[in-house]
Parts: sequence; C-alpha cells; structure tokens
Amino acid sequence: MVFTEEDKHAITFLRKNKNYGAKRLLKEFSDKEWTLGGLKALLSKIDKTGSFHRQPGSGRPRTATTADNVEQVESLVLSQEDLPQSHRSQRQIARETGISQTSVWRIVKNDLHLRCLKKRRAQELTEANKQARFQRSCQLLRLYPASLVNFIWFTDEKLFTVAAPSNNQNDRIYVPAGTRKRDVPANRLLRTRPTFSKSLMVSVGVSAHGRTNIHFIEPGVKVNGQYYRDVLLKQGLLPDIRDITDEYFIFQQDSAPAHRARDTVALLETETPDFIPPTLWPPNSPDLNPVDYKIWSVMQEKVYISRICDVSELRSRIVEAWDEMDQRIIDESVKQWRTRLRTCVAAKGGQFEHKL
Repeated sequence: MVFTEEDKHAITFLRKNKNYGAKRLLKEFSDKEWTLGGLKALLSKIDKTGSFHRQPGSGRPRTATTADNVEQVESLVLSQEDLPQSHRSQRQIARETGISQTSVWRIVKNDLHLRCLKKRRAQELTEANKQARFQRSCQLLRLYPASLVNFIWFTDEKLFTVAAPSNNQNDRIYVPAGTRKRDVPANRLLRTRPTFSKSLMVSVGVSAHGRTNIHFIEPGVKVNGQYYRDVLLKQGLLPDIRDITDEYFIFQQDSAPAHRARDTVALLETETPDFIPPTLWPPNSPDLNPVDYKIWSVMQEKVYISRICDVSELRSRIVEAWDEMDQRIIDESVKQWRTRLRTCVAAKGGQFEHKL
C-alpha cells in the first residue's frame, strides 16, 4: 500500500481542518487500499511537522534510522496486535512507509528489540483430538521404531485450485528479541486452514524408497469407499508401490471416511504386507504425515510460481512439479516423522509445529 501525492494532500487537509482520525479516513475512503497502521503513521508525521513532506535541513535521508522512522515502524508493528488481519512483512512495511527494507530490519532489531516470525497454518483441535493424538503418537513410536520408518509408504490426497492460495510469506508477527518460537502462544503463530474451493484433486504416496505416480481424481467424482478401493488403491497406489519395491512395506493413510471403511480395511489386510489401521493413526493430524507437512508445500511453491489461467494449465503444473520432486526432500521429511511424533507427545497432543 502506497499513498499517492493526491492521497497525502487530501489526508493532510482533512486532518488539519476536520481533525479526521485514521478510522474515519478508512471509512470515508473505503475504495482505497489503505491500512489503519499506515494511516496512523502518516497522521503522526502530519501532526508533528504539519506536512507529509520530509522537512528541509533535517539532515539524514528518509531511509535512515531517525526517531520519526522508528515511530512509523513501531506504529505499524503495534497495530498488528489489534488487527490480526493486518500482519505485514518487513518488505510491506518498507513499501508503506518509504523507508528502505534494510532500515526497517535495523529498526525492528536494534530499536524495537523485536524479531519477526512467519505465521503457519494449523488444523483446529478439540480436546478429544488432542487426547487421541497423544495416545496414538505414543503407540506409533512404540510400534514403529526407527528401523522400520523407511519401509512406511505415506499417502495423502490434496485439492489444488486454479487461484493461488494466500501468500504465507507476508503473514508475520513481531515478538521480543530472543524469544524462542516454542514460547510463543499457538494462537499467535498458527492460523487454521481455510476451506478450499474445488479444482483438481490428486493422490500420491512417498517413502524412503521412492514415490508413486501422481493420480488425478477428475472434477465431480466423489471419493467414496468404493472409488478409493477400486481406482486409487487397486489401479493406482498399490501397483505403483509394488513396482518400486517387492519387499516388505507398511501402508499409511489417514482416517478419512473412505479410508476407514470396513471393505477398505479388509482390502489392505489382504493386499499389503502391513498397514497402519485407522484406529491407530492420530485424527486430524496433517502435521504428522510427511506428504502433508512437507511434500505438498514444496509442490505448491512450484505450481503457483506464476498465475494459472485454467484447469488444463493447473494439471500441467502439478505434473511438472511432481516429476521434479527431489527424493532428498522426501527422505528428509520421512526422517522427521518420529521427531514429530515425540514433539506431539510432549505437547500432549496439542499444536506443536510452532515449536519446531
């Protein structure tokens, strides 16, 4: 958000002659992409100097760490506590104030004694979820020691949309310097996942031995138990896994209705050497599945590197991103699995990604 010269003149006039505050200006100019913090910073400058221009003879350039610049940055940072939706990156603060990004970083670190943390999405958890996550994570740690982890094939489905998801890079909070991420309350550092609009759904599997093909679920198809068994398992994931490894493997899936259906469980009991049953996998736990906590985010960065025009282009981007998936990324995400289980246990089944 940048104020034009015309904007600044109008704001200065209304401030001096009608004593308009930031909230009143936002209401009067609702068509503008102004922010409350940006307006407060500009009004503070007008009140102090009588103008939005830098005063002649002030000596140091606008991008220097002056008291005025410190106040502007502090105003924008502090406004984020009252308006969570206004969280800004340091790049955004620099753009709104006209102060260089380097100077913003220096002000935040040296003058305000804060550090910047990126917010992360997280699933909502009930008390029942937490209890089950705690208990089942303990069981998984006991039943699947480090020697067996490389035999596990982790699977998941994801819905990709033509419209790019929100940019997490700009969703930041500021905390006192020296604050560890693990000491920041979950409700400040995590945000719950929104509901996605429909587009293209895909299904994949990964392990330390490799990855399956990517399987598309055409728009309009309901992934019920029968479709999951007859198409995704029998024609997709299981043949792919057998093509990669002819030795012992462990099949993992989450507890979605189609996955925990009686016929699905019966199929996996006969068609796989071993699998993690729905009664053992922690509920509502994308933070415990390597595909969800790592692979999808890597793919998403590649898929949404630029604007997507239609579903056909989306499909091509997804295929390209999957074809380029580095096995080293998969290996690293699989190695993190038991660490995440232990961290989940330490958190009593609650949110824990902000502590990693």
